[in-house]
Amino acid sequence: MITQITASERHEARTGDWLRSNYLFSFADYYDPANVQFGPLRVFNDDVVSPDSGFPTHPHTEMEIVTIVLDGELTHTDSLGNDLVLHAGEVQRMTSGTGITHSEANRSEADVHLLQLWFLPNKRGLTPSYEHMKIDFLGTKDELVPLVTGQKVMEDVVFINSNSSIFYGNFSQGKDLDFQTFKLRKCLVYVLDGNLIVNGVELEMNDQLRIEDQEMISFHAGSKASFILVDVPAVEANY
Repeated sequence: MITQITASERHEARTGDWLRSNYLFSFADYYDPANVQFGPLRVFNDDVVSPDSGFPTHPHTEMEIVTIVLDGELTHTDSLGNDLVLHAGEVQRMTSGTGITHSEANRSEADVHLLQLWFLPNKRGLTPSYEHMKIDFLGTKDELVPLVTGQKVMEDVVFINSNSSIFYGNFSQGKDLDFQTFKLRKCLVYVLDGNLIVNGVELEMNDQLRIEDQEMISFHAGSKASFILVDVPAVEANY
């Protein structure tokens, strides 16, 4: 099964004049019982945070939280003692487990553009932990770059306590690439920029494709295109 969701079908949210968000799944004041999660992927938000603003300290439990910085700088502090600035091309994972508090702020003079994805973990009661890595994925070309995985088969990626992986693609016009998957898994493709044809479906900027019961995902860049690929188990985690 292949489901296309256009950019206009995302839930658009505005928080004052400092946060512009688009939710791919039910989140905050947006709830759709038919759009709660995709395998263990529970949240996928596309956020732009204005200068001198941010999220105040708040708690999380029992969730793997991945932040991907696409542009700008994001200051992160948490109850584990981390206090640092994430730059474009860096990826962060926070295991909230039994409980963690953190804040995220834009202390710069320009907007910060980030993606935040939440996954239900493989098991409950994990000890809170943190990891971030400079991967420099934004400068890559014509390959799928692994950013995050819980499958322990890739090097130089951020680890996640979920049998899931996140890849970034930045393809030149005309680039073709096949991604091997399995019918026991699901994939979500989110286009950041450009025109991308995935398994024969044409996608534009901020469109998404949710793919189930397939063994191969074929990409063709109709123009220069960048995108995120999320590969997750088909089983719906529910706890």
